[in-house]
Amino acid sequence: MQTNTIPPYSSLVAVGDSFTEGMSDLLPDGSYRGWADLLAARMAARTPGFRYANLAVRGKLIGQIVEEQVPVAAAMGADVITLVGGLNDTLRPKCDMGRVKGLLTEAVERLAPSCKQLVLMRSPGRQGPVLERFRPRMEELFVCVEELAERHGALVADLYGAPSLGDPRMWDVDRLHLTAEGHRRVAEAVWQTLGHEAEDADWHLPMPATLPPGWAARRVADARFARQYLLPWIGRRLTGRSSGDGLPPKRPDLLPYESQA
Repeated sequence: MQTNTIPPYSSLVAVGDSFTEGMSDLLPDGSYRGWADLLAARMAARTPGFRYANLAVRGKLIGQIVEEQVPVAAAMGADVITLVGGLNDTLRPKCDMGRVKGLLTEAVERLAPSCKQLVLMRSPGRQGPVLERFRPRMEELFVCVEELAERHGALVADLYGAPSLGDPRMWDVDRLHLTAEGHRRVAEAVWQTLGHEAEDADWHLPMPATLPPGWAARRVADARFARQYLLPWIGRRLTGRSSGDGLPPKRPDLLPYESQA
């Protein structure tokens, strides 16, 4: 429900990487939906003629986002722009956090004046050893996000602080991308961040406890993860390739939402 204090946003442009593209919220036709599509659907249901573009492409680093997506998004003149980027950089063995923060600053400085409302995020992380290894870099990035938001009047959706989104059950078997339920909760978080009345006030709460998988099931899952996801990921890093090489944005033009459904 939109109140009189919430501007009637009529357009949305999403900028980022695989998180914003929608992996791993897989649809029957093999495409990805994700939180940005779910958010756009909600906004479109309340605003006739609502327009939506999603420029995100999996695997993109913050420098690529700044070069390839930010100028396009800024030129679209959308009411709302969401920007999530830099996490792929933090996962690289050699990551210059000063450069990452500088590029994120450049992106915010270009996008904030081009829209009515810029939305940034403290991205979620799957609880486990990988998160613990890269947590210092992530938190350094999130401090930068908070500072930029305050400086430029952006909103921040705090996904990192939500216990539900750290739960491994919210993550796909690749351990890098959210499930459909995870994306639904992210859409709810951004919806509320924009000032809308909650449809799920408990989206952030811890998941109900269940019995953990047994030792044998965990080992099978670990082997599958290493074979199907970890080794190919390492191979791409060693050869300088990306999962998004040659892929176009999922919704490159700012068009009425229903025409892209």
